[in-house]
Amino acid sequence: MDDRKEWYLEYELTVNRPGLLGDISSLLGMLSINIISINGVDDKKRGLLLLVKSEEQIGRLESILQTMETIKVTKIREPKLRDKLAVRHGRYIQRDHDDRKTFRFVRDDLGILVDFMAELFKREGHKLIGIRGMPRVGKTESIVAASVCANKKWIFVSSTMIKQTVRSQLIDDEYSLNNIFILDGVVSTERANEQHWQLVREIMQLPAVKVVEHPDIFVQYSEYSLDDFDYIIELREDPAQEITYDLLQRNRMFQGGFGGFDY
Repeated sequence: MDDRKEWYLEYELTVNRPGLLGDISSLLGMLSINIISINGVDDKKRGLLLLVKSEEQIGRLESILQTMETIKVTKIREPKLRDKLAVRHGRYIQRDHDDRKTFRFVRDDLGILVDFMAELFKREGHKLIGIRGMPRVGKTESIVAASVCANKKWIFVSSTMIKQTVRSQLIDDEYSLNNIFILDGVVSTERANEQHWQLVREIMQLPAVKVVEHPDIFVQYSEYSLDDFDYIIELREDPAQEITYDLLQRNRMFQGGFGGFDY
C-alpha cells in the first residue's frame, strides 16, 4: 500500500541564476522526495507538486531551503485545489479577499475555469455553486464543458442553452447523485410555476452538485440566500467589466417580467 502524500512547495526567486532548479531537484532526490509536476507560478515564483513519504522529509527540506539565499519559500503545505491548478496552469485563480468563497475569471481564463469546476464536480456530496456573468460570456458552456471533463451527466432544470427549458419533473434516472443539476436563476424566476419550484426544492435536498446561473436573482425571488452557496464564480469579458442586473430590475418593475433582457 502506497502511503505517500502529496505536498505543495512554492518558492520565490531572490537571485535568478542558471542551474538553481537543478540544485533544488538534486536536493529533493537526496531526500527521496519525488516531483510530480513543476511550473512557474505568477511572476518570479515556481511551484512544485511533490510526493512525500513522511512529514520528517518535509521538515528536513524546509530547514535546508531556509538556508538558501537564492530563494524564499512562500508556501509548503498539503496542496489545496488552487495549488494544483496553479502548477497545472502556471498561475493562481483570483480569489476575493473579503469573500473567500468567490472566485473571479475572465473569458481568457475559460480553460482554467473549466478545470476548476471539473475538480469541484468530481467531489462527492452536496455542493451549491453560483456563477455570475453578463449574457454570452460563456457561463453555460463552461458548466457543460466542466461536466464532460468530470465525466458527469448534466441536467438542465431551467436554461436557455438550446431552447428555453423549465422542468417541473425529472424521470427516475435523472435523480442520480452523479448528475450535475443546472438552473438559470432568471428563467426560474420569470417563467416557472409552483411545480417547477417544488422540483427545485427536491433537487436542493439531494447530496449532489447544483449550479445556479444568476444566483443573485435566484436568491432575491426564492427562499434561498447567498449564504447557502459553497462557491460563487464570477466570469467577465475583461477584469473591468461590471456585472449588473439593472436592466432586469427595470423590466420587472415596469413590464412585470424579465422579457426585455437577452439572457
